[in-house]
Amino acid sequence: MTDTAQRARGALRRELGGFLRAHRELVAPADVGLPRTARRRTSGLRREEVAALSGVSVAWYTWLEQGRVDTSRQVLDSVARALRMDGAAREHALALAGFTPDGLEAPETPQPVEPVEPVEVNHQHLLDSWPTTPALLLGPALDLLAWNTAYATVWPDPAAVPPDRRNLLLLLTGDPHHQRLLPAWQPLAMDLYRHFRTRADRDPLSARFRELTSRLRAERPDLEEWWDCRSVGDFAPRTVELAVRDGQLTHYGVTLLLTPEPRGGAVLVQTPARPR
Repeated sequence: MTDTAQRARGALRRELGGFLRAHRELVAPADVGLPRTARRRTSGLRREEVAALSGVSVAWYTWLEQGRVDTSRQVLDSVARALRMDGAAREHALALAGFTPDGLEAPETPQPVEPVEPVEVNHQHLLDSWPTTPALLLGPALDLLAWNTAYATVWPDPAAVPPDRRNLLLLLTGDPHHQRLLPAWQPLAMDLYRHFRTRADRDPLSARFRELTSRLRAERPDLEEWWDCRSVGDFAPRTVELAVRDGQLTHYGVTLLLTPEPRGGAVLVQTPARPR
């Protein structure tokens, strides 16, 4: 195993440990049938309780949270059930441990993902094929890489934004023009951040993910609860209301289409929609 692969394995172990710890702290004793006593100092579960519910030793579970050991899929499934993980969280935990999604053959032992640079593919022709549909090409960390004329007509033109701020999370959480256009920006931004976190956890050696996470914390410290949240999941299609004409709201359906390249990004497509 190369030095890079060893660093990747260690980093993924630590991400998995932090992810399990965050979920442990969210599960109340009553959720798993345990009494809440006056002497309990935390609202979450203790490590020994998770170990007992999962059928493993306290020492081993402690090492798992500390990123010191690998785990089998069977044991990780048991831990996920003990921590009441939903489907997205369970799948994320398995990915951090190196296992493939359900329905595919899993490796016998977790395999770390070698960090690679995103493959640059020119998707401009695809964006331009939608002359009346706002479309935006995003990198893995939701950086704005390309856009079509329809997007620059509805949204603030990315060409007028300083290159270091061309990131969808930075713009939605910190740019007044974007927030005026999308008054209810928080739900969309939070869903995109969950999407971002999923990919950041799985690529722990990426300098771009670390840089952007630090910048979000620095620019919006009032959203600390967002940045500390370990909730994950792929972006789900939704309908948003944009104030595009004299404050009148126009409805658009927002879909995120993942690009096929390794460590690829996504195409954000917005289509006119009827009010619900």
